[in-house]
Amino acid sequence: TVLRNHTKGEIWFEDIYDRPEFDIALYAGDRVLVQRDPRVFTVLGATGLQANVPFGMRHLSALQALAQVGGLDGSIADPTGLFVIRNVQAKSDIKGFGRGNHLSDKTIIYVLDLTAPTGMFEARDFVIRDEDTLYVTLAPFAQWNQVISALTGTLGTAGSISSLSGG
Repeated sequence: TVLRNHTKGEIWFEDIYDRPEFDIALYAGDRVLVQRDPRVFTVLGATGLQANVPFGMRHLSALQALAQVGGLDGSIADPTGLFVIRNVQAKSDIKGFGRGNHLSDKTIIYVLDLTAPTGMFEARDFVIRDEDTLYVTLAPFAQWNQVISALTGTLGTAGSISSLSGG
């Protein structure tokens, strides 16, 4: 950001290299502010990480976001269930739904199926926005294994307590 008198101009740092016309001369009294990109997305579920993650690049696709967190956990993830949860502010346009301005905040959930023939391309082209949440569901067998583990762990603990009490 360059502040000159009462005028403010903003560009991305890398644009100075890509577009020479943005490399302006500075004058006495100009103020230059370099800010860290504050945008983050949240990732949850069957991935390599559960966290708020900085974007790390100007444009971030769902596929790139998954790659940043280590991808899907191959042992428990369901690649048919990649959800992108997005809050849309009131009085903004919801594109693709044939609706114009809406009057209240909305939550929109997009589902990307990475096993579909076009799934990887859709994930590559799906743009992640600031404060989106990516959630990867568990595969059905992983859910079943968790239930069985919880039951056998509980039964095993009950058996151990029973043997300690002499019963």
